Amino acid sequence: MSNFRPPIEQQITFLHARDWAETAVFYETILGLALVLDQGSCRIYRSSGDAFLGFCQTLGQHMDAPPHTSHIMLTLVTPDVDGWHDFLVGQGVTIEKPPTLNEKFNIYQCFVRDPNGYLIEIQTFLDPAWPKGRN
Repeated sequence: MSNFRPPIEQQITFLHARDWAETAVFYETILGLALVLDQGSCRIYRSSGDAFLGFCQTLGQHMDAPPHTSHIMLTLVTPDVDGWHDFLVGQGVTIEKPPTLNEKFNIYQCFVRDPNGYLIEIQTFLDPAWPKGRN
């Protein structure tokens, strides 16, 4: 038995897109994420470095209905939560919760929802032990 763990080079989270056009506008135009691959029924966006978000019109043959969005939260980590908040307000995005200090987790965060109902947390870690991004 080998103790060698093969590498993991990238990460993609795939989610169901309820409204294809609004999803594209939100992630491409409002958030400004780069579309790196359009597979027809799935679009994959670079969120940061080697991390990606994929949105699909259907998530495979085994899914009869899209998942409940209340059980899913996407977190985008940034050093400028207030800047993102102001930018999103300027884009007409409804803010679910304005920038707030979360003392329990030692983070600063705000929340919005995408057109599919997914909760998006925009946060910065205040704990110096959190590793900084490698963009």
